[in-house]
Amino acid sequence: MDIKHAGSRHSEAGSPDYFTGHVRLDPVVSAPDPARIRAAAVTFEPGARTAWHTHPLGQTLVVLSGAGLAQSHGGPIQPLRPGDTVWFAPGEKHWHGAAPDCAMTHLAIQEALDGKAVDWLEHVTDAQYGAQT
Repeated sequence: MDIKHAGSRHSEAGSPDYFTGHVRLDPVVSAPDPARIRAAAVTFEPGARTAWHTHPLGQTLVVLSGAGLAQSHGGPIQPLRPGDTVWFAPGEKHWHGAAPDCAMTHLAIQEALDGKAVDWLEHVTDAQYGAQT
């Protein structure tokens, strides 16, 4: 058993290489091999979002609070609310983040393949983010 007590791990700012706007990542779990699970609570300030990215084994999001947006490449932007669960299939190019006027926190759960859980791509432009239908 390995217990990580609340407050024992530091929050970190989302890297501007992978995020637009103010984003905070709070680690939840990064299990040692042979387990592959990785999870973090991610808080996006209004308008903040990820860059386009994929996950080799897919990703599950559980929206915990606020209002958010998510989009798969070529699809419409989808609204997200607390209690919503989103599954992105392995290799599915997507982004997610906060609504323009409301912060959002989600639990992001993914597995690592050969130690890698995400492949980061180009930033989501303001025009792409603003193309809500």
